[in-house]
Amino acid sequence: MLSFSQLEFSLAPSVVEKPPGRDSVLEALARDLLLQQGATTLAAQVRVEWSPRLRTAAGRAEYGARCILLNRRLGAHGAAEIDRTLRHELAHLLAQFRAGRRRIPPHGIEWRRACVDLGIGGEARCHNLPFPMRRQRRRYLYACPRCQRDFARTRPLRRTSACLACCRTFNRGRYDRRFKLRLVKH
Repeated sequence: MLSFSQLEFSLAPSVVEKPPGRDSVLEALARDLLLQQGATTLAAQVRVEWSPRLRTAAGRAEYGARCILLNRRLGAHGAAEIDRTLRHELAHLLAQFRAGRRRIPPHGIEWRRACVDLGIGGEARCHNLPFPMRRQRRRYLYACPRCQRDFARTRPLRRTSACLACCRTFNRGRYDRRFKLRLVKH
């Protein structure tokens, strides 16, 4: 027989993490929503997965893979938040599907239109869920030789990189080695 304190402990809300992998219920919901918008080919290909790799983001849409990744900690925030996040990420896929090969901004006009069509008009660009963040120390400091702007990095740059602002200003946005970032501090 359970004592009162054990019963109280068992009824206390706990952090609900979804198991990693595909979620057939959410995939069916995503397919239904896409079919209502006439995106039949996208509906046939879409996948919804719980990702153990997402830490601070609630979800992520990968158009090339036709996949929506959801943070496993989202389960602790209720079914309404899961549904809203699913629709938010689905709007990214739908907006890109409608645009075809043309590149669109991630939270631009096309995305906002897709949000309205999916029933989440006025959707915010970012969530405000209390996911714990782990700050990493930025040990590498790079600087632009032209504008002296600093670029702090957690990891060293693997490829040659240049200051985008200077490249845009002085070379119409194309790479120019005059603005190559130099390692200042390690």
